[in-house]
Amino acid sequence: MQRAMQRRHRPRRLRALLAAAMLVLVGCADSGGDRGESSGVHDRRPATVAGIPTDEGPHKLHLAVDAFRQREYLLYIPSKLSDGRWRGGRPARPLPLVVALHGGLATKDKMRELTGFDSLALQLGFLVAYPDGFLTTWNAGDCCGAAKIGRIDDVGFLTRLIDMLTGVGLADPRRVYVTGFSNGAGMAYRLACEKPDKVAAIGVVEGALVTKCTPDRPVAVMIFHGTADRNVPFDGGGRRDINDDRPFPPVSYAVDVWRKAAGLPRPRHKVVHDGPIDCKSTGRGAHGAEVTLCTVHGGKHTWPRPATTMLWDFFARHSRT
Repeated sequence: MQRAMQRRHRPRRLRALLAAAMLVLVGCADSGGDRGESSGVHDRRPATVAGIPTDEGPHKLHLAVDAFRQREYLLYIPSKLSDGRWRGGRPARPLPLVVALHGGLATKDKMRELTGFDSLALQLGFLVAYPDGFLTTWNAGDCCGAAKIGRIDDVGFLTRLIDMLTGVGLADPRRVYVTGFSNGAGMAYRLACEKPDKVAAIGVVEGALVTKCTPDRPVAVMIFHGTADRNVPFDGGGRRDINDDRPFPPVSYAVDVWRKAAGLPRPRHKVVHDGPIDCKSTGRGAHGAEVTLCTVHGGKHTWPRPATTMLWDFFARHSRT
């Protein structure tokens, strides 16, 4: 009799155990749903955004500049973006963007190797774009080479690149910075001259201002230039291009253009003195703009080793108002 009753109660206990197990599973599912809502399961990082990979590392990409042509660039994505929070298929917080322009007869890969921005971007969390010029040159105004002779619209290309990266939500439009070396430095000048609303600051290394420059708003500018540079002489001289024997203007000309645009005094405030590098600043003026000149005593036509970190420190202090 007792055994029969035990057999009759056994299905009830089994059903009770199954019900309890279901409650545990439901509880786990509910808990997971709460975690998803707070951490963004429904906003999981997409593999690409507008065709741009979102995983950490450098990516070789193309940008259409018209119906018939594309321009190539490298985009370095740091883990801060790939591992960060995403909402609606976009980063919850867009990152700063540094656009790094190679010198004449160089390439995006050479600029990446020269500057070492990738490791700094990984450490501090910003995007780096390395575009390629036209036949290894940029149309910086009166210089240089094929891009100038062909009247390539490099201002349009770089503006389109910036607008694309900010428009898809990867880059913060208030924290876009452009730097360049030599011909690329001249291109950084030209972009800031013609599109000052697109950049918060520029960094120029061994370059000259060889284009008409009447910006309608101030831009923060940091300039590195060696006193022994024979390609683009510190005090002016040399030859602007293969078909233009006019001399390059002195570094002081570019300093005066940018400080006057912001209503700033001459750069007299010493901010850095590190071996041969002597940096003086105007201090901040309208819209927070300032001009800093870093004279590299004895420096030649090269990228100074500390320039990458110093440029980023300068950029990080400025955002577009």
